[in-house]
Amino acid sequence: MEVPGVRKWLLLLAAICVEVSGTLSLRASQDHRAWLVVVVCGYLASFYFLAQVLRAGMPIGVAYGVWGAVGTAATAVLAAVIFGDPFTGPIVIGIGLIIVGVLMVELGSRERQAPP
Repeated sequence: MEVPGVRKWLLLLAAICVEVSGTLSLRASQDHRAWLVVVVCGYLASFYFLAQVLRAGMPIGVAYGVWGAVGTAATAVLAAVIFGDPFTGPIVIGIGLIIVGVLMVELGSRERQAPP
């Protein structure tokens, strides 16, 4: 079932946000076990939303690529802000390369969907 593009991207954004929340909570759970509830709920919700994105018609390569790349970048930035994790030049370059890779996947997906 093909769903209008904006809805697919909003669902993907929701999947990314709850996944990042779950991942950051995993770090927080090292000191406070109660955060494990947020970890489990975040990951379950993330996969639910990701499944809805795929059900809405977004190609899995695009959905998973964006989900993974944006989630990785957001987690790295937020972990640096919240937990004081390192955020060095090589990390910034790596995140940039991930984003370029995802853009290439998205562009490749659009070329394939274009009429012959």
